[in-house]
Amino acid sequence: MKIGDKVQGLDNDFEGVVVAKQKSIVDVESPDGFVLRFRESELIPAISSQDAMRLSQVSPSQILAKEDFKPKKKTSLESQKKRNKIPPMEVDLHIEKLVNHYKGMSNFEILNLQLDTAKRQLEFAKNKRIQRIVFIHGVGEGVLKEELYYLLRRFENLDFYDADYQKYGVGATEVYLYQKGL
Repeated sequence: MKIGDKVQGLDNDFEGVVVAKQKSIVDVESPDGFVLRFRESELIPAISSQDAMRLSQVSPSQILAKEDFKPKKKTSLESQKKRNKIPPMEVDLHIEKLVNHYKGMSNFEILNLQLDTAKRQLEFAKNKRIQRIVFIHGVGEGVLKEELYYLLRRFENLDFYDADYQKYGVGATEVYLYQKGL
């Protein structure tokens, strides 16, 4: 909507011309000269009486017969959104989340414990038919992430990719387990 457009109220019998607009607030001047304030969502473009007459002569079956009103098939993006509604299983591989006392452990022992945990959780998810897992590995020097990728490449029927950046940042990997053949 812009200044000068003819509009009418969505829920009431009101018509006027837009005289000012600030963000989602619209000032509309009525034919009587009164300026009223509305939310933009409360207004629609005005329909002339000729257009209204033409629309009243169209039957609902004619409207539904048009191709624009046929239900659309689900696209792969819509099915992916549906798939993403189920929250993933989260596995935090930070060593302080796995054991209470890790001060005496070498880097090699820590890495092996983290990878064993990842493998065990992956097997658990397969057995329980959990489709999505997020492994939180952190950023660090990238050693755990690379070793995790090496481990995941050895498995079939799964995809892995960076997890949702807004939720996990760059320190997480999401795994999608395909259920066929399990």
